[in-house]
Amino acid sequence: MGSYQSKAFTYATIVAMGGFIFGLDAAVISGTVNYITQEFGLSELQLGTAVSAPALGVLFALPLAGWACDRLGRKITLQFVAVLYLFSAVASALAPSFWALVIARFIGGLAFSSISLASMYIGEIAPAKWRGKLVSMTQINIVVGLSAAYFVNYLILQAAGSGAAWVDNWGLTEYTWRWMLGSEIIPALIWLVLLFLIPESPSWLVMTGNIVQAKKNLRRIVPEEEILLHIQDTQKSLELTGENRSMVTQLKEIFAKPMRATLIIAVTIAIVQQATGINAILFYAPTVFEQLGLGTDAAFVQAIWIGLTSIIFTLLALLLIDKVGRRPMIIWGMVWIIISLGMCSYGFKTARYTLTEKAILEMTDIPDRNRLLVLTDKEYTSDTEFKQALKESLGDKDVREHSSLLIQKAATLNATLILIGLLSFIAAFHFSVGPIMWVLFSEIFPISLRGVAIPFFTLITSLTNYLVQQFFPWQLATMGGSAIFLFYALMVAVGLIILYRYLRETKNMTIEEIQLALQKK
Repeated sequence: MGSYQSKAFTYATIVAMGGFIFGLDAAVISGTVNYITQEFGLSELQLGTAVSAPALGVLFALPLAGWACDRLGRKITLQFVAVLYLFSAVASALAPSFWALVIARFIGGLAFSSISLASMYIGEIAPAKWRGKLVSMTQINIVVGLSAAYFVNYLILQAAGSGAAWVDNWGLTEYTWRWMLGSEIIPALIWLVLLFLIPESPSWLVMTGNIVQAKKNLRRIVPEEEILLHIQDTQKSLELTGENRSMVTQLKEIFAKPMRATLIIAVTIAIVQQATGINAILFYAPTVFEQLGLGTDAAFVQAIWIGLTSIIFTLLALLLIDKVGRRPMIIWGMVWIIISLGMCSYGFKTARYTLTEKAILEMTDIPDRNRLLVLTDKEYTSDTEFKQALKESLGDKDVREHSSLLIQKAATLNATLILIGLLSFIAAFHFSVGPIMWVLFSEIFPISLRGVAIPFFTLITSLTNYLVQQFFPWQLATMGGSAIFLFYALMVAVGLIILYRYLRETKNMTIEEIQLALQKK
C-alpha cells in the first residue's frame, strides 16, 4: 500500500469509527432491557419506545444531514454528530426517568446519520478499486461496536454479581444499566478528537467551487498526476445533473425517469435491509435468547456469539466484495437469509411449554409461586399461549420480571436448530445486504445528488428500522417467535424478486460509468 493509499485508508478508518459508536450505542441497550423494564415499570410498547428512540431520532436528523453536509461540509457535519453521540451517552447514563431516557436516546438517534455521512465521505475520497473495501469499513466498525456492546454488557453483569467490595463502591450493582449506557462516553470523545485530523472531502470542495483547496486535499490521497483527472471527473459528474439546486429539485431528479432503475434498487434494498428483522435480533439479543429457555446469564453469553459472527462474516464480505461483486453477494445472501429465518420459524413452531409441579416449587424467586399450580402439566403449543396463561395466573408485572426463568423451566424446543438459524441469519446478513447496501449507496448516485439522495434513502431504511424496533416486544408477546420470523422471511423474498430483476454489477466502475449503466437499465 502506497503513501497515498495509506492516507486514504487512515482517513476512512477515522470516519468509519462513527460506525463503531453507532453499533455500541444501538446494541448496548440490549443488556438494559430487563433493568429498565423493572425500574420504570414498562409495558411492551413502552419498552419498544425506549429501545427505538434513536431510530425515531434519525428520522428527524437525516433530512437536515443532507442540507448540513452540502452547506457546511462533510467534516464539520461529522464533528457535530460526534458531539451529539457524546451528549446522548452522558444523558442516558444519568436519566432520572423513563421519558428522560427516551429523550436522551432520541438525541443520540440524531447522530445515527453518521452512517450515511461516513459512506458519503469515504466514497468520495476512496480510489475506485478500493471503494468497496473502504466503504465497507463502516459496516466492519458497526459490527465491532455491536460486539463490544455485548461484551461490555456481559462484563458489567458479571462484575455486578461478583460480590466484590469495589462493585458496591462504584455502584455497579445498583446502577448496572447506567454503567452499560455510560460505556459509550469514552469512545465518543475519542472519535470527536480524531475527526479534527481528517481533510474536507475534495469532491465537496469542487462542488462549492473551492478548486485550490480541493487540489491541496487531493495531494494527500492521490499522486500529483491524477489530481486534475479527479477534479475533471467530479466536474463532469456535476455537469450531468447541474449544480446549486434546491432539495426539492434534487428529489424530483431522483424520481425522474432517467434514474428509475436507481430509485427501484435504492428503495428496495433500503426497506429489505431492515425488514430482515436484523435489529430486532441485535438490539433485543438477550431477550431473544431467553425465549430459548437459556436463562439470563447464558443469554448474555450467546449475545456475544452474535457479535463475533457479525465480525467474521463482515470481514469476509470486505475481502470478497471487490472480487465476487455486489450482485451475487446480495442475491445469494438474501436466499441464505430466507433459509435461516425459515429455520428459526420452524423451531419456534414446534416448541411446547409445560410447567411441572417440581419446576414450580423450584422457582423460589417468584413471590407466591403457588399461583402457578393451576398450570401444572398443561401443555401449550405456542409461546404466546403460554405467556397469556402466565399473565392470568401471575399478572403482567411478575411475568415481565420472571419471564426468563419461567420459559427456562417450561420450554421444550429444538434450541440447537434455532441457535444455528439465528447465527446463520446473522452471518448471511453481514455477508450481504448489511455492508453492501452502504457500498451501493456510495456508488449509484451522482456526486451532486448524494447530499440529498443518501440521507433520503437512509431515512427510508431508518423508518423501517424504527417500526421493527418499536413493535418487536409487542409482536413477541402477541404474535410469537414463529410468526415473526416467517414474516421477516417473506419480506426478504419480495425484495429478492425485485433486486434480481434490477440490480446491476458495479464493481471496478467509476461513478460516471455506473450512472450511464443504470440509465440504460
